[in-house]
Amino acid sequence: MTPPDAATMRPPDTRRVLDVSVLPRTVFGHQGLIWWGTAGFMVIEGSIFVIALVVYFYLRLQVTDWPPSLPNPGLFYGTLNLATVLLSLLPAYIAKTKAEKFDLAGVRLWLTILVLFGVAAVVIRAFEYFALNCRWDDNAYGSIVWTLLSMHTIHVATDVVDSMVLLTLALTGPNTKTRFVDYSENSLYWYFIVAWWVPIYVTIYLMPRWL
Repeated sequence: MTPPDAATMRPPDTRRVLDVSVLPRTVFGHQGLIWWGTAGFMVIEGSIFVIALVVYFYLRLQVTDWPPSLPNPGLFYGTLNLATVLLSLLPAYIAKTKAEKFDLAGVRLWLTILVLFGVAAVVIRAFEYFALNCRWDDNAYGSIVWTLLSMHTIHVATDVVDSMVLLTLALTGPNTKTRFVDYSENSLYWYFIVAWWVPIYVTIYLMPRWL
C-alpha cells in the first residue's frame, strides 16, 4: 500500500468563526463606523483650529497694542451670527432625533430648517468681514483674524452644501436605513461647527477688548 503524500495531508480546519448574522445592519452613534469617521474628522479639524488660536495669542504677545493701530472689530454681525448658529442647534437636534427614528417626514422638515439657518449664517458672515475693521494684509493681526474667520466660514459653507445634498436625497430617495445614519451624523458635525464658533467669536470680537 502506497503511503499518502504528505503534501496532501492537511490538519482539520480549526479556524474560529463568529456568527454576525444577528447583528443589526444599521446602527447610530459610536457603534457605527460613520460616527467614528466623523469623530476622527472633527479631531483633525479641531486641531487646526487650536493651532490657529495659538498663533493668534502668540502674535498678541509680540506687540503692546492689540489690535495694533486699528479699531476693534464691530460686535453686531458676529454676535448675530453667534445667536443664529446657537438657535440652529434645535433643528439640528430634532433632525438627528427624527433620523434615528427613521421618520422621513420629520427629517425632511427639520433638515430644511437647518439648511435655512446655515444659509443665514453664511449671509451674515459676509457682513462680518466688513465689520472686522481691517484688511487681511494690514498687519499680522489682520491676517490672523481673517484666517480664523475664513477657516470657520469654509466649514460652515461646506456643511451647508453637504446638508443641501442630504436634503435633496431625503426628498428624492432612495431612503435606505443606511441613509438615515448619514442624516444623523450630519447633525453631529453641525454641533462641531457651532461649538467651535464660540471660542473663535470670543477670540476675534472680545479678546481685543479684554487684552
